[in-house]
Amino acid sequence: MTALRVTHTHGDRITVTEPRSGVGLLAYVYRPESAWEAPKPYLHPLRTLSGAVVTGYRPHDHRWHKGLQLTASHLSGANLWGGNSYVHGEGYLALPERIGSMAHAAFDDVSADGDRAVIAERLTWHPHSGEPWADERRRIEVHDVDPTGGSWALTWTSAITNRRAEPLLFGSPTTAGRERAGYTGLFWRGPRAFRDGRITGPDGEGPGLMGTQAPWLAYTGEHDGVDGHATLVFAHAPENDHAGTEGAHPAHWFVRNDPFAAVAPSWAFFDELELAPGDTLTRRYRVVVADGAWQRAQIAAYLDSHPW
Repeated sequence: MTALRVTHTHGDRITVTEPRSGVGLLAYVYRPESAWEAPKPYLHPLRTLSGAVVTGYRPHDHRWHKGLQLTASHLSGANLWGGNSYVHGEGYLALPERIGSMAHAAFDDVSADGDRAVIAERLTWHPHSGEPWADERRRIEVHDVDPTGGSWALTWTSAITNRRAEPLLFGSPTTAGRERAGYTGLFWRGPRAFRDGRITGPDGEGPGLMGTQAPWLAYTGEHDGVDGHATLVFAHAPENDHAGTEGAHPAHWFVRNDPFAAVAPSWAFFDELELAPGDTLTRRYRVVVADGAWQRAQIAAYLDSHPW
């Protein structure tokens, strides 16, 4: 077995390459970008094993959408998501004084061992005024690279500790009053070609899965530039369960295929999530990146054969 190759361009990004094909599976970019876009590290591009890109970057409609990233759209009055801020009764407003950031602090591990690569990072979360609101320990693992099946997977774990003297309140535009806009937490923006793609869950299909609960959700799109499709499967770890007035996680999914492709397993779709001073919120997710248009039975079989 040939080991995955990890390349660290210090101060900029880390790339993980599948050496047999030479395909760069992902780039983890931690160089700060525009303050208006709420600077934070992100993964872009993500590629299938065939080399097709399955993430978007700074699209014209939302410049702050960058590949796969961890976000906080409403956090105790701050916006660590980027762009305009939703205010009930007034819509989305340009409020730069609300825009915060998630800053790289240090890497604890950047390595590859056989068919597994690890990026372990410490970050700090800040409102616009710059004081430290939270510490995060993040771990991204690339694993289960399967050239025969045409798929690979990443696991994203984040542990966020409240460093304020008061609770941190995680919310979303929906908790602020806008219907069907519960985005916050881990967020994927698909490429432009993936608009009108197929959304699949364990028990249904289509954009009507917005706001529903399920342990996984999949999105299939068709590429521009090259023939064929790709499927991304987003799954919750079992320990992500937590109580809420609308039921227990997992999960309330934010998902769209019009006017763009996006998926987020929301922390706070219907209800704010409160994190007490000194407490830690831990979430773990898996994203499977596959060539081809996977059907429900194939997705379920894959997840059954790759348990947490």
